[in-house]
Amino acid sequence: MTSVFLEDLDAETYAAIVAKEGSTVIIPTGATEQHGPHMPLGVDAMLSKAIAGVVAERTGAVVAPVFAYGYKSQPRSGGGNHRVGTTSLGAASLTGMVDDVVSSFLGQGFSHVVVLNGHFENYQFIYEGLDNAVSRARDRAAGANSRAVLLSYWDFVDEATLEQVFPEGFLGWDIEHGGVLETSLMLLLHPEKVDMSRVVDHPPAKLTPYDIFPEDPARTPASGCLSSAMGASAERGQLLLDAVTTQVAAALEGELPLGKTTLEVS
Repeated sequence: MTSVFLEDLDAETYAAIVAKEGSTVIIPTGATEQHGPHMPLGVDAMLSKAIAGVVAERTGAVVAPVFAYGYKSQPRSGGGNHRVGTTSLGAASLTGMVDDVVSSFLGQGFSHVVVLNGHFENYQFIYEGLDNAVSRARDRAAGANSRAVLLSYWDFVDEATLEQVFPEGFLGWDIEHGGVLETSLMLLLHPEKVDMSRVVDHPPAKLTPYDIFPEDPARTPASGCLSSAMGASAERGQLLLDAVTTQVAAALEGELPLGKTTLEVS
């Protein structure tokens, strides 16, 4: 049996991987957040973990347990933190968790840490924690060559793929919460967790260029989705997965001297 996921490995196998030159660990991050009536709360975490797994197989990296909680959902990108089912971390908590976990991995001997983000609102707080951890590691002789990469998977969906997935025209990333992109990936990777009969078909949300407090539920669709997922399919999910994993793997191989290895797990 082979696995790229650390949770499947025994401690001795793990230690041997860490000791290899160019050892790289990918930390997938997501959220616990509503994604409408047709998908579960764990979409962001599930997708980032699955994408990280494919990238790890291509690059020789390993995948850490996923961060299943993320920063506060916002009305202009995730429906809003007020929605039932959305359970969030504050900025300091997320930054501190990233700092602690990355520091631990680098302290154990990993050469590189990659954070593969699957929840829009996480990015800047992951950035802070990652920057702090790597800066401290590089101040120590043992970690002087430590490097890290932070990325969000949707940034690797190229224009040609968008044209195939959205033949009638792509309306923008800001309304893709619970829409065609995430639903298509879920139909490919976790089809048993999607109920297309419960998709609410409504026009894209009309979002203001500002936020108000307290959040007003009436400003986003009652479904919790910012656009309709009616056009989603596993075939479109495959197009998205292929584009993202190919380009993420290429980016990592271009930035990091990766140590390729095959994991044997008993």
